[in-house]
Amino acid sequence: MPSQKVLEEKKQIVSAMTEQFKTAVSGVFVDYCGLTVEEDTQLRNKLREAGVEYKVIKNTLTRFAAKEVGFDELDPILNGPTSLAISMTDEVAPAKVIADFAKSHEQLEIKAGFLDGKVLALDEVKKLAATPNRETLLAKLLGSLNAPISNLARTLQALVDNGVEPADIKVEKEEAPAEEAAPEVVEAPAEEAPVAEEAPAPEAEAPTEE
Repeated sequence: MPSQKVLEEKKQIVSAMTEQFKTAVSGVFVDYCGLTVEEDTQLRNKLREAGVEYKVIKNTLTRFAAKEVGFDELDPILNGPTSLAISMTDEVAPAKVIADFAKSHEQLEIKAGFLDGKVLALDEVKKLAATPNRETLLAKLLGSLNAPISNLARTLQALVDNGVEPADIKVEKEEAPAEEAAPEVVEAPAEEAPVAEEAPAPEAEAPTEE
């Protein structure tokens, strides 16, 4: 008969795991049996670098926590050696790291997983692992945003190589309105021209002939 202290510790473990299931965005259950200590350390390091928490779990206690959050489909896989890779922020990281490691370590067996409150079967975990991670998607997005900037930079450099300075382009744009205004300045003196023709020079010479 377990002591009250042991029962309390188990309750705390179940409560903590239940909270993880509720707050985590994804997780993957694996059978780690067959991995050497060195291989297990390598896997833990890769998961840690990806910001994924990894730990060996007790099937019985995990089963209680799974029922608390409606993960009843996990019951069949909670047998034998079981560990859990879980992430609070990255939906893809646990599945991707585990699947990549399993390619070169056949002893590591993926059992099942979950994503945003839904249990995933083995095939679904593999599909999730094939999804580009957040960093890859951001890199692609930034690449598409930087493409027009790169084209502009290359265009400006080509102009400079041909002896055209960016400042010259700006001056030409600023001078364009001045050329349009030029006809107005020329027309003003043309209207005043008749004033010069009205000068009475011939009339002033008439009295000298008399």
